[in-house]
Amino acid sequence: MLCRNDSRRNPLSTTPAPSARADAPVVGDPELAHRVRSLTVRLTDPAGRPLPGARVRAEQQGHAFWFGNIGFDEVARAAASLPGGTPLAPHEADLLARLDELWLDVFNQATLPFYWGTFEATQGRPRTAALRAAAQHYVDRGVTVKGHPLVWHTVQPDWLKPLPDEEVLRLLRARVQRDAGEFAGLIDVWDAINEVVIMPVFTQDDNAVTRVAKTVGRIGMIQLAFDEARAVNPGAMLLLNDFDMSADYEHLVEEALAAGVRIDALGLQSHMHKGPWGRDKTLDVLERFSRFGLRLHFTETTLLSGDLMPREYEDLNDYQVDVWPSTPEGEERQARELEEHYRALLAHPMVDAVTYWGLSDHGMWLNAPGGLVRADGTPKPAYEALRGMVKGEWWLAPTDVTTDADGALQLRGFAGRYVLDVDGTRYDVELPAAAVDESVTLTVG
Repeated sequence: MLCRNDSRRNPLSTTPAPSARADAPVVGDPELAHRVRSLTVRLTDPAGRPLPGARVRAEQQGHAFWFGNIGFDEVARAAASLPGGTPLAPHEADLLARLDELWLDVFNQATLPFYWGTFEATQGRPRTAALRAAAQHYVDRGVTVKGHPLVWHTVQPDWLKPLPDEEVLRLLRARVQRDAGEFAGLIDVWDAINEVVIMPVFTQDDNAVTRVAKTVGRIGMIQLAFDEARAVNPGAMLLLNDFDMSADYEHLVEEALAAGVRIDALGLQSHMHKGPWGRDKTLDVLERFSRFGLRLHFTETTLLSGDLMPREYEDLNDYQVDVWPSTPEGEERQARELEEHYRALLAHPMVDAVTYWGLSDHGMWLNAPGGLVRADGTPKPAYEALRGMVKGEWWLAPTDVTTDADGALQLRGFAGRYVLDVDGTRYDVELPAAAVDESVTLTVG
């Protein structure tokens, strides 16, 4: 039995003795100290009497911070297993199973693809079953799932293009309501709308969403996405997401907030195919977008382990190559750049999530060597570097502790989920992400 006491209502005055502490490893980077939280835990018997001298083992189970990655491979596995699906070849099934193990060993937030053109390539036949099965796979393993995106001008279904604008808008509203509603409870985090800065002026292809955005306007499109998603899932976390880190995106955020749009978090993309941002650019982006007081999610991060894309390419999609290999030198560089990038992001108190855009080079966007794992399923140094931080430096190793004279101990570590084992019985506790003093009471026996 777990009894939670909010210390703001029922504070405990216990000051745990040195022997009654379960401390996280020393934080190597002092800039990350604000991610560490403390929790006073008091053990009592069923009559409410304290249990001094009780032996407790503390183990971390998960992070409050979202270390994300895309889960597109899992959609392929799920689709193949559905009735009528095409079974995977044995070598493909083995590779995807291996990648899933590597994925789950590091990440706790999965982004799944809801691009309308592939999700509903034939009108009225959405891939709901495959996406639901993939989402359930992650949720069953304690992973938070995000859908990406509800509204976007790219990857649109061809059947939408010949329809009049009023019908396109009607179907777009219906699409947002259908998918945000049908997946509520399973997927409660969404990129509500993607890349709105460029949406009305996009010229790379002919699509119906860009066409209606020219009439409705950027704010009108944002309101459509947020209003319809919120109507069917009031508790959803909805993001405004973009790759444009210029003042244009800042102005768009200002206009959306002035129009009354309730944005839960800002999505900031960081595909670095032409080279790393570096600390100065990263800090500049963080400073400019944190001024809105909104939580920040780095939704799409890529760093290469091979040759960089030539800088003259403005649109990354324009660079098309058949072979883009990972190299030993590139892999070492990717590991260094990844560690620097993640440390800079976690050092900022407004950042709640970082999603890396692809686990492996297998099926990587643009055929680029941007994965953390090679195409054959072997980890690159960047994977090991990230795992070393997430599950090493920022992770509380199993720790034995004894309660003090008042039956209390202090649990200290990175915000997240923990288990306390008392005489073989396990109790779930949480170090909250919010910087508040909190205490819990565990009734043992």
